[in-house]
Amino acid sequence: MNKRAAIYCLVWTLWVAPVAARAGQAAAGSWKAGAARRVITPQQPMWMAGYASRNHPAEGRSTDLFCKALLLEDPRGHRGLVITLDLVGIDATLASRWCEEIHKRWKLTREQIVLCTSHTHSGPVIVANLKPLHFELLSPEQQQRALQYVRHLTDQVLGTVEDAMQSVQPASLSWGSGRATFAVNRRNNPAAEVPARRKAGKLVGPFDHDVPVLAVKDGSGRLKAVLFGYACHATTLAWYYWSGDYPGHAQLTLEQRYPECVALFWAGCGGDQNPLPRRTCALAQRYGTELADAVDEVLLSKKMQPISGNLTTRFVTFPLAFSRVPTRKEIEGEKESKNRYVAARAKMWLARLDQGQQVPSTYPYPIGYWKLGEQVEWFSLGGEVVVDYALRLKDERNGVRTWVAGYSHDVMAYIPSRRVLSEGGYEGGGAMVYYGFFSPWSETVETDIINQAQQLAGSADHLRPIDQR
Repeated sequence: MNKRAAIYCLVWTLWVAPVAARAGQAAAGSWKAGAARRVITPQQPMWMAGYASRNHPAEGRSTDLFCKALLLEDPRGHRGLVITLDLVGIDATLASRWCEEIHKRWKLTREQIVLCTSHTHSGPVIVANLKPLHFELLSPEQQQRALQYVRHLTDQVLGTVEDAMQSVQPASLSWGSGRATFAVNRRNNPAAEVPARRKAGKLVGPFDHDVPVLAVKDGSGRLKAVLFGYACHATTLAWYYWSGDYPGHAQLTLEQRYPECVALFWAGCGGDQNPLPRRTCALAQRYGTELADAVDEVLLSKKMQPISGNLTTRFVTFPLAFSRVPTRKEIEGEKESKNRYVAARAKMWLARLDQGQQVPSTYPYPIGYWKLGEQVEWFSLGGEVVVDYALRLKDERNGVRTWVAGYSHDVMAYIPSRRVLSEGGYEGGGAMVYYGFFSPWSETVETDIINQAQQLAGSADHLRPIDQR
């Protein structure tokens, strides 16, 4: 055991455990919870997701990839299920398939389920996600392996949910908020200049360094699960080895410090945020440790607030508009493009048009909303959401008690704010080709999403004042 781990164990034994035990015993029977994890690392060489520059399948494993599940049940018996995945993203069809099966087996409705991906760029291709970037260009053998993997993944996801269901027991919930500073706005800070700018205190552009933390303890005060988030791309690594990147290292570190705990990560609105500098395993471990330390500081502090009250769960999809719809003639003109991703997108859509489909003018955008007792609210947004959304919702609502996840339910494209859309660039519209779309979103994209999120929260928007004692 290293010195840091020994200190954590001593603090836990002498102070945290007795206090937590009393708190847990007092709250036992109010909430219930269960948590589980399963490995989802591919067992055969597969193409990796996230980067266009890769030219061959994965060569091995650095860390395992995981599916994790946390089931919460409030005092009235209402349940909510969080599923986290060490994947670059999932698509709407796959998410619907999972949710339908979960409803069939365990009677949970769509609003009771939050699906979160870490957006690691060291995980496998997931068929329909980023299809023109990956799947459409794979060999038939690699396409078959990707399809086989999704079937295996589905079994593992449902198995993890079953495991979590079987582990449900009385629990107490508490929340807090920490801070980690390795995320950098990549649109405003050239990567090569980040170390010097950071040292000089001259990093620019919006960012979100909050680390929301939800602790779940059993009746004896032992930490059974911790759910935490951070707004930053999981792109420290760009190699050929499976890895959860910095979120994976953060979860592994916490689970090593608390052996009975399942640590679950959700990605915040980090569409325009990068871990900088990057590109080494040592940095992925360093950022993971920094994030784990931020969570730990919250867990070991006296400022964590208990969650009391009930669980509110809501979900909606609404039509989010594109700026324009191309004609078939325009699509046919792109079929022979020298840009292979443009050509792949054209061929994909021409095949769909031949089957009677139409290029849509809108997309069914998903938003989830949970209210945890009277203390915390959690929005879960689809796509690669830029940081402006989290900052705006926090400012308009409840500050650090408003949690905003991106990369949830369906990672269909980048979701720029009005500011980023007007500035253009990769997040503003350039990346749409990799997701199979022909134009940026409408200029009302930010207003439309924020309005829908606010309406979804509705009468649940009142949170109890924080007890400052």
